Amino acid sequence: MIKVLIADNHPIIRMGVKHVLDSTTGFKVVDSASTTDELFEKLEKVTPDVVMLEMDIPEVNGIAALRKIKKEYPDVKVLMYSGQSEDVYALSTIRAGAFGYLSKASEIDYIISAIRKVSEGNMFITNELAQRLAFDEGTQKPRRFFRKLSSREVEVLKLLASGKRNKDVAQGLNLNEKTVSTYKARLMKKLNVDNMVDLLQQAKALELY
Repeated sequence: MIKVLIADNHPIIRMGVKHVLDSTTGFKVVDSASTTDELFEKLEKVTPDVVMLEMDIPEVNGIAALRKIKKEYPDVKVLMYSGQSEDVYALSTIRAGAFGYLSKASEIDYIISAIRKVSEGNMFITNELAQRLAFDEGTQKPRRFFRKLSSREVEVLKLLASGKRNKDVAQGLNLNEKTVSTYKARLMKKLNVDNMVDLLQQAKALELY
């Protein structure tokens, strides 16, 4: 059972998301909050697997609330969402530690898939966002973090980080699944991580140097 806490200042949104998730097998909305103060009061009493956090929630902005959750409740995954498109907030929220970003215009099945993936400790991002994480927007040159990788390893990494399965990566790059598995093991070894979340977190940290 995936336990979800919804943090949004719009009652209709909270009710709508709760109805969808409570009607879906394997999900349970354990609580909801309309402000960040209320959110952290609730987190003292319940331990959700995923917090769905609205970017523009009152009192403390979504990024600041996200960072506080990461610091005080490191086992809780945060899925950010907003009425704004991915271009506006997604990059900054992922860099701040979110496991994914959704637009409020997303289809119901897409939202359910995102929560499920995030609950498993996986990133939920689009291919476009994965590429923006991997490359400097201005120069389109690989970030320092990626310079130790071959161009093919970067391609594989971007697809894996965007949530693609080995089979999908193989099809997209015209490789076989065994080769993708080899690339994945090589990436983990080179970057000294054992999962994709840690890999992206390390990437974000190394971007500061």
